[in-house]
Amino acid sequence: MKPRPLPAVGPRRILAAAQLVSAIGDGAYYTSSALYFTRIVGLSPTRLGLGLAVAWGIGSLAGVPLGHLADRRGPRGVAVTLAFATAAVVASFLVVRSFLPFLGAACLYATAQSGLAAARQALIGGLVPGEERTGVLARLQSTLNAGLAVGAALGGVALTVGTRTAFLAAFALTALGFLVAGLVLRRLPEVVPEAVPQAVPEAGRAGRDGPGLAVLADRRYAVVTLVNTVLLLRMPLLSLVLPLWIAEREPRLGWLGPALFVLDTVGVTLFQVRTARAVTGLRSAVRAVRRSGAILLASCAVFAVTAAGVPVGATAVLLVAATALLVLGEMKQSAGSWQIGFDLAPADRLGQYQGFFGTGVAVARTAGPLLLTTLLLDGGAPGWLLLGGIFLAAGCAMGPAVRRAERDRPWRTGPVPAGPVPAPAAAGR
Repeated sequence: MKPRPLPAVGPRRILAAAQLVSAIGDGAYYTSSALYFTRIVGLSPTRLGLGLAVAWGIGSLAGVPLGHLADRRGPRGVAVTLAFATAAVVASFLVVRSFLPFLGAACLYATAQSGLAAARQALIGGLVPGEERTGVLARLQSTLNAGLAVGAALGGVALTVGTRTAFLAAFALTALGFLVAGLVLRRLPEVVPEAVPQAVPEAGRAGRDGPGLAVLADRRYAVVTLVNTVLLLRMPLLSLVLPLWIAEREPRLGWLGPALFVLDTVGVTLFQVRTARAVTGLRSAVRAVRRSGAILLASCAVFAVTAAGVPVGATAVLLVAATALLVLGEMKQSAGSWQIGFDLAPADRLGQYQGFFGTGVAVARTAGPLLLTTLLLDGGAPGWLLLGGIFLAAGCAMGPAVRRAERDRPWRTGPVPAGPVPAPAAAGR
């Protein structure tokens, strides 16, 4: 799919509008779904967790073939269809009464969400020139966080009321959000699949005559995806681990857990675009990811100090400072990974490559809670320091992984340098 010139307003505004309405629905769903399924449907927390883990595991596998479908049939039509499918699946939650129907619906929901994410990325890849993608993705991420905040507030109303009708209204809002998103996405120009496939990396031995799902044979891209997945383990920290950490270490600060989540949402909404401006290619993307690893280490070190029994006021200040560092690391990691995920993917296979790259999110959602609660709640300060060291190692490993992957990309012009490259003596900016 060859990028087309992107008009100043049209497609950007359409993409942002679709992102906003679906994010509002997601926010309402994420806020209210756990209590709906446990209190109203009657599932045990264990069954709920098991069902979601299975669902997201299946969804992560579905992202690649659905992304491949977007490559072959065109990403706009696939994205619209999957947005409508997500709306239908969420609506089906309204009639779920037991575990097996819940499991089936959850698997369909995770599958549609993973495929929709891959198709949206392929849409952006087909409509936006390469040098503009990270900036557009940063704006969409800011829009996403704004929508999640609005949706979470509406879902909070359902939690406060606590009745079946209130929960169903929140789910209806989620379904409506994806229905409207599908209608909005239909207004985008069609992206025609490329007639002649671009050669894929030697590492996969899958060229013009190779397998359709070439990404599954691309080992070097898989290593880059794995490194990014390690960094994505930051995702459950604010939503799950920190509230539990605060409740265990300093119950008087229980109110601070939701406040830190709001701090993250507002921070990304206001500063993601500005942070992403420094990422203009693979070199700057690798640098951003490396710095994110160091910043995440610093954040974990500050969190570790709160295990030392400091006064409650100092604990609150430390938690806010650590969260601010976490938000900064998140924004740098996001901006760098967007550029890397796109630049190392063949232009005619963006859907399947983005579907594969996006499996890191599903892994973080499924494995992250168990790994981090065990490491941090049981391990205390040493656990936080170990996690920080893992983040730092992953950030530093991204450069070598990207350089190895870039060597067998024939559309790339040269390897990523190992370190900073001095500006030419006579060149200006």
